[in-house]
Amino acid sequence: MVHRIARVLEVFGTDERVVSVSEVARRADLHVATASRLIEQLVSVGWLQRDEDRKVRVGVRLWEVASRASPTLPLREAAMPFMEDLHAVVRHHTQLGVLEGEEVLFLERLSARDAVINLTRIAGRLPLHASSSGQVLLAHAPAELQERVLRGQRRSYTRHTMTDAKVLRARLADIRKEGYTICPGYIDERATGIAVPVRHGGDVIAALGVVVPNDSSARTVIPALRAAALGISRAVSH
Repeated sequence: MVHRIARVLEVFGTDERVVSVSEVARRADLHVATASRLIEQLVSVGWLQRDEDRKVRVGVRLWEVASRASPTLPLREAAMPFMEDLHAVVRHHTQLGVLEGEEVLFLERLSARDAVINLTRIAGRLPLHASSSGQVLLAHAPAELQERVLRGQRRSYTRHTMTDAKVLRARLADIRKEGYTICPGYIDERATGIAVPVRHGGDVIAALGVVVPNDSSARTVIPALRAAALGISRAVSH
């Protein structure tokens, strides 16, 4: 039962916020009657809610419980003042990501109305090889995870996405040496991602990144990005 409920809840993502019962059943690989019964139970406790057209979405109660009990809450709270200061300088996107499996999971994102395009969403994910935050986390990940990513299939978003294993391995070494990565046009050719590590003690626990226009001024934000990451690292260590 628990596994079936988990499959139902995992149907909902950043791009699938409202879903029909039949679509939930299809994506969760459940019989429609089973999916309908589970949905009714989840609606009754507020974890899901129905719209007027009978489609379902995540309920406020589930969001409340998840947000209040999230293990990432202390990191987000420590990071937010520094992210706000950095965002005032960058005036585009500032984001915080952590390693989750073979992806980067974004915990927070600050943006602006006229900011450059950015695929990142709060609670959204991107592959480690293709994003600046992902590369930083991969560079400091256990060797077995690095090798698994280097041996696996790596999606190409644009002609600039780093998919060659040899080139990516060299990039990871450079990140450990230089303390940052810059990814011009990797996800969208109009945007550049730049990220640096956030540390707790000697361990990298997160990546602080910005997404700015893909032009000659992108590198100018690196000092401010590093200063903000250092501030977060100090805050989480106290």
